[in-house]
Amino acid sequence: MRFLRVPLQYALALVALAAALFWLPASVRAAAATPTDDEVNAVASQLYCPVCENVPLDVCGTQACSQWRAIIRQKLQAGWSASQIHAFFAEQYGTRVLASPPFAGASVLFWLVPLALLAAGTVLLVRTLRKPATAATGAAGPVSEAHAARMERELDDWR
Repeated sequence: MRFLRVPLQYALALVALAAALFWLPASVRAAAATPTDDEVNAVASQLYCPVCENVPLDVCGTQACSQWRAIIRQKLQAGWSASQIHAFFAEQYGTRVLASPPFAGASVLFWLVPLALLAAGTVLLVRTLRKPATAATGAAGPVSEAHAARMERELDDWR
């Protein structure tokens, strides 16, 4: 079997290129790749339009949202994570632009009130569903003689 004979200078250049690519920082490699529209929209879907009410950034067609998506694309290209981008926009425009408010400060109420209402509704539903079952079995308690006599009279009048 015959081996290819490569001049030493080409072999060294190839090894140097491979080493440079291996040790190249991840942020520089990430900056070289342009984020896709899907990647930009994944981040934008967690933000709301600054102009329209309750419209996610990824589906809004306003000029402001177009500019925001361009900023998101630049930040992703620079190596920022989705949470860093969300924090950037929240710092600039307030937490109202976030699709899910942070679990801190007054926004804790936005998380706890629905849970409390759900728990109260569940308790109320269980109590309501159990009442007829106990009344049908006679577990409602004894009936006074006056009440029983009145029920008998009303039934006789009705017949």
